[in-house]
Amino acid sequence: MTSASDPVTPGATIPQLVADVIANGVRCVHVLAWRDLDDEDAGGSEVHADEFMRRWADAGLDIVHRTSAARGLAATDRRNGYRVIRRGSRYSVFGRTAAAELARRMGRSDALVEIWNGVPWFSPVWYHRPKITILHHVHGPMWDQLMPAPLAGAGRFLEARLAPPFYRRTQLVTPSEATRQELLGLGLRPDRVTAVANGVDEFFTPGGDRAPQPLVVAAGRLAPVKRFLLLAEAAAEARRRIGDLRLRIIGDGPVRAELARWAAERGATGWIDLPGHVTRPELRDEYRRAWVVASASLAEGWGLTLTEAAACGTPAVATDIPGHRCSVLDGQTGVLAPPERLAAALADVLGDDALRARLGAAALARARTLTWDASALGVLRVFHHAVVSAAPRKLRL
Repeated sequence: MTSASDPVTPGATIPQLVADVIANGVRCVHVLAWRDLDDEDAGGSEVHADEFMRRWADAGLDIVHRTSAARGLAATDRRNGYRVIRRGSRYSVFGRTAAAELARRMGRSDALVEIWNGVPWFSPVWYHRPKITILHHVHGPMWDQLMPAPLAGAGRFLEARLAPPFYRRTQLVTPSEATRQELLGLGLRPDRVTAVANGVDEFFTPGGDRAPQPLVVAAGRLAPVKRFLLLAEAAAEARRRIGDLRLRIIGDGPVRAELARWAAERGATGWIDLPGHVTRPELRDEYRRAWVVASASLAEGWGLTLTEAAACGTPAVATDIPGHRCSVLDGQTGVLAPPERLAAALADVLGDDALRARLGAAALARARTLTWDASALGVLRVFHHAVVSAAPRKLRL
């Protein structure tokens, strides 16, 4: 965990910190996120939220998770010990949630966790009890892929210029030191931004045999920002050196049809597979069979699929972006490269058995140090600090 100060005893556990939070008058915590874990578009941010909320709820906090409505899901639900409220569209959820909080329509709220995913909730303006904000990554160039030009510029202005001044007195959490430095570059205060690494589910472990042919696996929502077409092009170029290379792109989303068309037009359907969604056991098997896991993403808060694969002993080849620099240690647990060097990096790792074995062993060793318990505890430390700072008392920890 990286921050300018940590006032909490290092050995404090989640139950101890939660007990102290409750002793400071905070039991009911509302967590705001624009998307829910059970949403068909859910990704790493939603996994992260569920992992810390379930642990905080287990320790005694009353958690309400407020998100937008999702197709096929009930407006209210319970999951993993906390309550879920899904109302509003992807855009109206922000205003509707602020209004609901002010009117107390979601019940008692002693403190707030805001998850800022591109569009901020501006909670410092309208919420005046203890709060923290979680920001997984700065979207930056992603806005050009998410929205048409005029709106993309507005999104960048909102994220990088308009919103940050409102958050300068708020405790922020981000998953990587690289993203922390980006946030400091937006004018946020060093003593208010803490990097807490994401965890890796214990479900992901080594096992089974590698594929008989060089196999590259990539997983995630098939969205433009993930740049799976760039990865396919890099794999096609790498095949000039690694002639029997195969690529499997796991997941579904808006660019799947474009990927299928690209493969058909280039006669690549014999070596590119698009199996769509798979179960968690199937995903684990994919990681275990892969020679490398790959990502050509334009922006990430944390490369969750890369660390999941690492926990299966599979090294990564990925674009050199802030979110990948903490999930992959370049030259140790994988290789990071600019887009124009991605093909060469793939061929280098696939073509060198000793290098691949060394990277895979280091990836596995590091993945075993990344736990969701530690991540949830790190976020809780920041939350605890916000609570006791708002209501000072002598700590018992």
